[in-house]
Amino acid sequence: MSPEPALSPALQLLLWHSALWTVPEATPLGPASSLPQSFLLKCLEQVRKIQGDGAALQEKLCATYKLCHPEELVLLRHSLGIPWAPLSSCPSQALQLTGCLSQLHSGLFLYQGLLQALEGISPELGPTLDTLQLDVADFATTIWQQMEDLGMAPALQPTQGAMPAFTSAFQRRAGGVLVASHLQRFLELAYRVLRHLAQS
Repeated sequence: MSPEPALSPALQLLLWHSALWTVPEATPLGPASSLPQSFLLKCLEQVRKIQGDGAALQEKLCATYKLCHPEELVLLRHSLGIPWAPLSSCPSQALQLTGCLSQLHSGLFLYQGLLQALEGISPELGPTLDTLQLDVADFATTIWQQMEDLGMAPALQPTQGAMPAFTSAFQRRAGGVLVASHLQRFLELAYRVLRHLAQS
């Protein structure tokens, strides 16, 4: 198998943020056959679909509201309290199967909540946001069902924590740019991990 490409600066930043989170204990990765190929291929397909949805949302926010550069909204991200989702159990050098699947599901669940908080963003963006929400929810369900099949799922589904309060139309639209950007970075790393497993 060809060597993995170097992490982009954006992914390095994501991993650095991930180190700030508490990571649950996880068992080391077992044989690649412990995850069915059909599951991995379905996940890769779902990641690509969500990336397309997210890109469509970003393009419409840029074209309609001139909100094109998430790096210009960093201070707003801090003031709104928009969180990152870690995938620190998933790097291929030290992949932990239980922790990685758990973090994948927890991250998708977090983004479900963030996307729900953006409801009412604008009539023009509503259908795109709805599609993105549904596809993220479907991917989270796929991960959860596989965790159940492997006996890794907790007894209860997680509950959603407090979400940012978007108090104006601008905050909601700027929040859309930031959430979509965070989600894309999360999915980039998830795709690399899933592809690595599928090729193992």
